[in-house]
Amino acid sequence: MDFVLIDALVVIFISIIIIWIMWSAVIGAGFEPTSRDLVTKMLEMAEIGPDDVLYDLGSGDGRIVIEAVKSYGARAVGIEADPIRVLWSRIVLFFYGIQDKSQIKWGNFFNQDIVDATAVTLFLGGKTNQRLKEKLIKELKPGTVVVSYIWKFHGWTPVEINYTDKIYLYKIGTSNV
Repeated sequence: MDFVLIDALVVIFISIIIIWIMWSAVIGAGFEPTSRDLVTKMLEMAEIGPDDVLYDLGSGDGRIVIEAVKSYGARAVGIEADPIRVLWSRIVLFFYGIQDKSQIKWGNFFNQDIVDATAVTLFLGGKTNQRLKEKLIKELKPGTVVVSYIWKFHGWTPVEINYTDKIYLYKIGTSNV
């Protein structure tokens, strides 16, 4: 009898994990953490500094937000749809003591205001990037940089490309965007 209960609990636990993983992919932003090395390259390419307000769309575990604040002195906001990753990120921000210069918002970034961004980072899917173009053009000020890992914005020409790591930098308001 005990084995039946244990088996049922294992099946339920595995099912919850599978649903959690698949849910992120269904909403257009599966979770695949960006390596620390690539985070640094993305932030350096964007020339992040203390005067910047960085938004990380689909912030996952918050590593880009954390690095932008700790290493570059920027203010940073992550927007994440997964409540478990939001909770985890908020805890990490608290333990680093950087919650005064950073925050993680829970929700769909298509419904969040990003007008104060001076830089945006993202590692989303190609279709999601295409849907995001209108929002970026509408809400971001000219000169705001958008750094995308792996996925390009079709129809936009990057102002800088790291071909080795597939990092693309775009600048809002240029003739290319």
